[in-house]
Amino acid sequence: MFIDYTKVELKAGNGGKGCVSFRREKYVSKGGPDGGNGGSGGYITAVADTNLHTLQDVRYARIYNAKNGAPGSSGLKSGKNGENIQIRVPVGTIIRDVESNNIVADLVEPKQAIVICAGGKGGRGNVNFKSSTKQTPRYAQSGLPGEFGHFEFELKILADVGLVGYPNAGKSTLLSVLSKAKPKIADYPFTTLEPHLGIVKTGEYKSFLMADIPGLIEGASVGKGLGHQFLRHIERNRVLLFLIDGTEPEPAVAFNSLKNELKTFNKALMMKPILLVRTKEDILGDIDQSKWDVIPEYAMGISAVTGKGLTGLVREISIRLDEA
Repeated sequence: MFIDYTKVELKAGNGGKGCVSFRREKYVSKGGPDGGNGGSGGYITAVADTNLHTLQDVRYARIYNAKNGAPGSSGLKSGKNGENIQIRVPVGTIIRDVESNNIVADLVEPKQAIVICAGGKGGRGNVNFKSSTKQTPRYAQSGLPGEFGHFEFELKILADVGLVGYPNAGKSTLLSVLSKAKPKIADYPFTTLEPHLGIVKTGEYKSFLMADIPGLIEGASVGKGLGHQFLRHIERNRVLLFLIDGTEPEPAVAFNSLKNELKTFNKALMMKPILLVRTKEDILGDIDQSKWDVIPEYAMGISAVTGKGLTGLVREISIRLDEA
């Protein structure tokens, strides 16, 4: 199951209490204070893990409580620090404070880590408060509370190229041919119910990551169809590759409709490099080429079945990525 959004409750550990104690040994009548400090509360940290691809584990946990620090004890013994919690998330995860709506973490690098909730500092024992004028302090500090809050975890897939198009435009087929990805392919709409990633090789030591985004329909940006819940993933792509079925009678209208959905969702998407390709060249008869040539972003016609135009497409994508 592909899960790219969830809410969780996080609570770091409280600091342990400092100890009030006095040294008592045989033949030592005035040993003085020896109360130790409390331990620090456990921290909650988020770490980007390249082996994870969804937020499924985070969603099912929902509540994370780090351990409290142990209280100090006599003999100048400090309490044990509370055990930390490490939440592993996919690369590309954004963590946002629900109350303030502020982004507290944007994990875009492998193994990148950030503290979400800091544990409370342990209280100081009475040994810390002795002085020449107060040699028997009978008080110690309480530990400070750990940070807590409700947070949104949102995954935005990091890919070099995002495939954009209506259902059955040929996105999954193209990804399966150019890479080793195995998305579901069928002759009915909405066969892709979750984003798929594939690595496309462009040379012996060069490649790029391509993402198949579930098909959009008109009104996706306001919640219609399935594509609206995956529009966020397009925000992370460096180049947008629009695919339009070659049998589409008015390609310019269809293309502008797709762009409008993206623009409505996030205007910044229109600042990215855009390529338009015509798919299913293998089943096309006579077409009006002029309807395609008037579109500035139009690059070429391709067929994922016969391989027509795929070498040129990969080359063109590589050029756009280098420019980006």
